[in-house]
Amino acid sequence: MKLSKGDNAPEFSLPDQNGNQVSLNNFKGKKVILYFYPKANTSG
Repeated sequence: MKLSKGDNAPEFSLPDQNGNQVSLNNFKGKKVILYFYPKANTSG
C-alpha cells in the first residue's frame, strides 16, 4: 500500500525500543509523525 502526504495510515502495531507493543490506535485523536528509513548499512 502506498501512502501519500496527508493520507491516514492504516492500523498497525510495532515493538518499541523496549520490546513493548505500541499500536497506532493508542494515539487516536492526536497528531503523529511517522518516519521510515532503510535499515543502516543495508541495500535498498
